[in-house]
Amino acid sequence: MKSAPLKSYKHTLRASYIGHITQAIINNFAPLLFLTFEGQYGLSLSKITSLVAINFILQLTVDLAAASFVDRIGYRKCMIAAHILCAAGLVCLGTLPDFLPNAYSGILISLILYALGGGLIEVLIAPIAEACPCDNKTEVMSLLHFFYSAGHVGVVIFSAVFFFIFGIENWQTLAILWAIIPILNSVYFLLVPIYSLPSGESEQASIKSLLRSKIFLLFILLMFLSGASEQSMNQWASAFAESALSNTTLSSYAKILGDLCGPCVFALMMGMSRLLYPRLQHKIHLEAFMIIASGVCALCYLIAAICPFAPIRLLFCGICGLSIGIAWPGIYVLAPKHCHGVSTACFALLALGGDLGCAAGPTAVGLLADKFNSLSCGLLVAAVFPVLLLLGVFFVKVISSNKAKGRLR
Repeated sequence: MKSAPLKSYKHTLRASYIGHITQAIINNFAPLLFLTFEGQYGLSLSKITSLVAINFILQLTVDLAAASFVDRIGYRKCMIAAHILCAAGLVCLGTLPDFLPNAYSGILISLILYALGGGLIEVLIAPIAEACPCDNKTEVMSLLHFFYSAGHVGVVIFSAVFFFIFGIENWQTLAILWAIIPILNSVYFLLVPIYSLPSGESEQASIKSLLRSKIFLLFILLMFLSGASEQSMNQWASAFAESALSNTTLSSYAKILGDLCGPCVFALMMGMSRLLYPRLQHKIHLEAFMIIASGVCALCYLIAAICPFAPIRLLFCGICGLSIGIAWPGIYVLAPKHCHGVSTACFALLALGGDLGCAAGPTAVGLLADKFNSLSCGLLVAAVFPVLLLLGVFFVKVISSNKAKGRLR
């Protein structure tokens, strides 16, 4: 570990928290502008959809590739590079579409830059936080992911206020302003101490050994189910909010408010669960909490699917966010306890599993809703994700209990 002017690991954690805010910016700012891109540049819906797919593919590629180069290059250099890529992407987003003859090319170049940075941040944040010499890893991981949710809410609210005051036609200025956060945090990461994971290099698990481990494969599956349970509902948050507002005095603004409020409600409730659980961990074990939360999540899917009242569906969409919020950070806490040789590869593969779930879950819901012409059908089937998550965490709890009793080595 190199010496740094800011000696305390608390600075490392703060820089990591801001890193997740950066990731929230690059994941959630551009989608607020999709309709603007369509109107201002005449982009087709197929091109806009391709932006989402490219962003997803690039982040998955980084998840998979990072395990092979991060340890050689070093966490500090990689994290600084990731933030610079994010900042460059945001600055390019605010300039290139109007500068280049083809606006789509400008947006695509911007997306490639910040998607690479965002994917690298996702892989690095967890092992950097895990390596910090603090006792309460559950609280650290919960707070780490709370700041992603808080960043999501902040991006939506601050952007909405900016557009209301200055007009959405000035979105390029806001894109450049958002770049200030990753620029400053890259400097922060230059100064904070970066710790190594506890295992020696010879003991760290390789990708091949991890993929031969049944318990680690279970954790990848749990990450997949966590991502699917989260995003299968989150993608419909806007629709639920729009339906709830359609018969009110705000009905003329239902579409705009739905797009803003729906994701905000879901992200806010997710953030609350990540903020509150560390205060409850002395009363209820993480595995037990995740089992209960997964059951509540499955119930939310069932009610959102069959309830005819839009406000109730929006309410349970929010409760779904509250219940599933602890799953992703919880798995990051549990996996190192059960898997031998904690390494960058471990966290990279977990991130890959989670991102695959985030893509597969909403896709499955959309295909089923389209096939049967019923969103309820898609949501009913999606309830299987949190049910399987419940069963998987229960199995982990059984393994943990048997280890404690000496039945397993």
